[in-house]
Amino acid sequence: MAEGIRRLPSLNGLRVFEVVTRHLNFRLAAEEIGVTQGAVAQQIRGLEAELGLKLFERLPRTLALTEAGQSYVTNIRRAFELISEATETLKPEPLHLTISVTPTFASKWLIPRLPDFTAAHPNIDLRILASDRIANFQTDAVDLAVRHGRPPFGPNLNAELLFDHVIIAVGSPLLVEKLGFPDQEDNFSRYPRLHDGHDLWPQFLELAFPNGAPATAKNIRFNQTSLAIEAAIAGQGLALTSTVFVDEDIASGRLLRVLPTELTAGSDFYVISPRKPRHAASVAAVKSWLADAARQN
Repeated sequence: MAEGIRRLPSLNGLRVFEVVTRHLNFRLAAEEIGVTQGAVAQQIRGLEAELGLKLFERLPRTLALTEAGQSYVTNIRRAFELISEATETLKPEPLHLTISVTPTFASKWLIPRLPDFTAAHPNIDLRILASDRIANFQTDAVDLAVRHGRPPFGPNLNAELLFDHVIIAVGSPLLVEKLGFPDQEDNFSRYPRLHDGHDLWPQFLELAFPNGAPATAKNIRFNQTSLAIEAAIAGQGLALTSTVFVDEDIASGRLLRVLPTELTAGSDFYVISPRKPRHAASVAAVKSWLADAARQN
């Protein structure tokens, strides 16, 4: 039969002792623990009585560790560290993965789907880096990215198609009701055009109006597609956007597809990751979830 653990001093008393050794002051130790100064002093007296040793010298304005107290606290701290490490091993921290995406992809596609991701992968703490700047997998500590473009994206990188980048024109149903459908008569010229950083209106209009596009009443410019989409929802004009960013807005009636024209921009959305990722299993799980979510789009 294994020998049992020998009788230990009060663990609460040991905890109070370790706190007091850091402050060398009963009042400050009591504030950290959240008890009264008298309770701290009582715990220390009880521990000293149990050990039969004096752990502190009581000086006028402070405390000082005795030689026995100094030797004891070194081992007590090591013991608490071992307990803490053993507890952390039982309950590991979630694995942190950083995904780099554009601000529009984050706000219009990824963030609305995050509850589904969290439910499917509770142990992966997904950190979203939203920027139009191309991420560097080494210096930015990025694990994977979603970007639109054409492969190859760089050496030692894998690129998997997430969905096609198809551009359509959208507007508020209330604005269409007020100004008339843009593809009827001369109504299109009455609509303000909402531009984003990609400025695809010239290409789109050339396709939609091969005989020449009508002049527009007004142009409003944004640096993000998501802002142009929100402005369209608010009835401020017509925006161009990828279909994947407005599917839910169209389904809910917040937006209306106003022209049948579709522009394929020649660059699609890809999931990009290093060929040798730092957390291969978790990166594979996130990529699989992204692919499943894109298929349901």
